[in-house]
Amino acid sequence: MVIANAGISVGIDTAEREDLKVMAQTFAVNNLGMAATFHPFIAPMVARGSGTLVGIASVAAIRGLPGHGAYCASKAAVVNYCESLRGELAPKGLRVVTIAPGYVDTPLTRGNPYPMPFLMSPQVFADRAFAAIASGTSYRVIPWQMGVVAKILRILPNALFDLLLRNKPRKHRQKTGS
Repeated sequence: MVIANAGISVGIDTAEREDLKVMAQTFAVNNLGMAATFHPFIAPMVARGSGTLVGIASVAAIRGLPGHGAYCASKAAVVNYCESLRGELAPKGLRVVTIAPGYVDTPLTRGNPYPMPFLMSPQVFADRAFAAIASGTSYRVIPWQMGVVAKILRILPNALFDLLLRNKPRKHRQKTGS
């Protein structure tokens, strides 16, 4: 089993040219980092006809959040990448599992300037992720309550979603000093 848990999360403002570099770095770590982690293990797993690749996405993949465009887009790409791999590798005996955590109390989330419902300790998340992987699932949002909230946000009409998020705190930008 290989677990790819690459992730950085920095707020961006696409109107700021320097933030395009931040977006590129986010995709490099969150997406290319995952692919590079999986790469050396796929051929040996295929050769033996078994193995599991686990990609850690985020509940942020389900709906874009203001100021969080790079992270949300990169984690949506993780979900789709893992779906693609699942289709490619299942006939070769490999499993691909996507785990989409909500908020986990880590240095990545501690500076967030907004409420983080259902915040979990790293140990609680790890236990639930282990159980999800062992259960044979292909996709799981942890905690499940966050999945329900995210799915409700996903089906809201855009006008209502936009109204709910108007003037809410944003993820802090990383100044690059271009």
